Amino acid sequence: MTESNAQAPSGAGTGTPAWARAVELFTPADRILPTILTRQAERYGDRVLLVAGETRWTYAQTAAIAAASAHTLIDAGIKPGDRVALMCSNRPEFLQVYLGCAWLGAIVVPINTALRGFQLSHILRNSRPALLVVETPFLAAFDTVDPEVGLPSQVWLIGSAAAEAIKVLPVPLPTLGPKAPPGAVRPGDTVAILYTSGTTGPAKGVCCPQAQLFWWGIYSARALGIREGDVLFTTLPLFRTNALNAFYQAMLNGCTYVLEPKFSASGFWAAARRHNATVGYLLGAMASMLLAQPGTADDRAHGLRVALGGGVPPQIHKPFLERFGVPLVDGYGSTETNFVFAGTIPSDRPGTMGYLADGIEARIVDENDSELADGQAGELVLRAREPFAFATGYFGMPEKTVEAWRNLWFHSGDRVVRDADGHYRFIDRMKDSIRRRGENVSSWEVEQIIQSHAAVASCAIYPLPSELGEDEVAAAILLEPGQSLEPVDIVRHCEGQIAYFAIPRYVRIVKEMPLTENGKIKKGVLRDAGVAGDTWDREAAGVKVRR
Repeated sequence: MTESNAQAPSGAGTGTPAWARAVELFTPADRILPTILTRQAERYGDRVLLVAGETRWTYAQTAAIAAASAHTLIDAGIKPGDRVALMCSNRPEFLQVYLGCAWLGAIVVPINTALRGFQLSHILRNSRPALLVVETPFLAAFDTVDPEVGLPSQVWLIGSAAAEAIKVLPVPLPTLGPKAPPGAVRPGDTVAILYTSGTTGPAKGVCCPQAQLFWWGIYSARALGIREGDVLFTTLPLFRTNALNAFYQAMLNGCTYVLEPKFSASGFWAAARRHNATVGYLLGAMASMLLAQPGTADDRAHGLRVALGGGVPPQIHKPFLERFGVPLVDGYGSTETNFVFAGTIPSDRPGTMGYLADGIEARIVDENDSELADGQAGELVLRAREPFAFATGYFGMPEKTVEAWRNLWFHSGDRVVRDADGHYRFIDRMKDSIRRRGENVSSWEVEQIIQSHAAVASCAIYPLPSELGEDEVAAAILLEPGQSLEPVDIVRHCEGQIAYFAIPRYVRIVKEMPLTENGKIKKGVLRDAGVAGDTWDREAAGVKVRR
């Protein structure tokens, strides 16, 4: 028996895949967490579903925890449709709260644990939670919230009591007791609001319905070739789509879900061996970081059969496979959509998007939403054939919802090419966004913070290439007449007001901004200049960001 107590795959490589059986077992009305978890608990009983540190939950225990967690929420006055804000790291309590909300019909609002100040205030203002659940180390983050933003009257604390004081006195997370019956939940009901980075405005809360998470579990399992009894191993944060839907992959396919606290390049393979992991999840720079580790005789001493490799640079795929024996699966999806493109295993064209998933429709369109011919780059628009397989809109932002879903297609904001053989290639972002260390950075939000400095006249945030294959955040700053400022002052000004990963690495103090005829900053000119002679690099300067 492995540390995860996972059962070996049954019928691996033969018969109907587990994900296909799940589609047959759960009719459209049944694609809700209470029904899924109840039926899987009846089927798998004592099989381990969750491994997180010393915690082990069987399928039967997980269903009981969901029902008991829902009861504690009901006792606190939480009703279906109420929002429950949750700031917590990768630990069982996160899933306990999530499952209770999903069982009851309440809506969980996971918050990135790095958010502070402006960004955190916006999420609270937009979602208006009835309850806040926060892990002790992140309690102080709420002291940075705008005083005009009221916190919920109830705050539950995960972890030991803290000395920090916030606007509302927290009480310990209630212990679990009686079980609540499943709520009257429907597949189209919102189960989570996940905030995704804005570009020309603040972050948007994506309304994810119950059935969307079901389809994430199905489409992802199909793309990764997941088998019943697999051990799914993730180090990604639960407040993002990837790790959250991996839990559904496990639940729907009779697998064990192993949740590590965070990614460690030096400890990844040891953890994979310890848990007898068979499927892994890597994004962007993570594969590059693993390859950068010194080679050892144990590089192939693991059971990992396949790993998600979305956003991994194309030149990484072959050496990763040769060294570790693990193929990386290309793919594409967003919080608003699903796992809509996937490559072959191993990838036939590394570093691209792959092929369109069955159940999804895609077009490449021009600025008027007219479809373009193969080989022409345009905006990728998507829609699902299955009901509620995509998000339903942006919470409290009807205008943004209509804009993104205009003409009944979701507009991705990504420039893409479709080849004649049905293969899709990502070209670039049409919108002004940045991807750093697996996180989306809103240039607009960073600009708002920097431009609040009295010495700054204007600011432009733009991406520069990272050595690890993603983006680094760069800032061009024009000062007010007669003002002086050192680049490190910009870093210190940002600390505590935005997430640490959004604070610029590169800073240029410029004498003038390149402008269009309409007075808008030409960010393309700044990007093309790259790391210029007057660009300050905080990593080269040895300046650390205080979190």
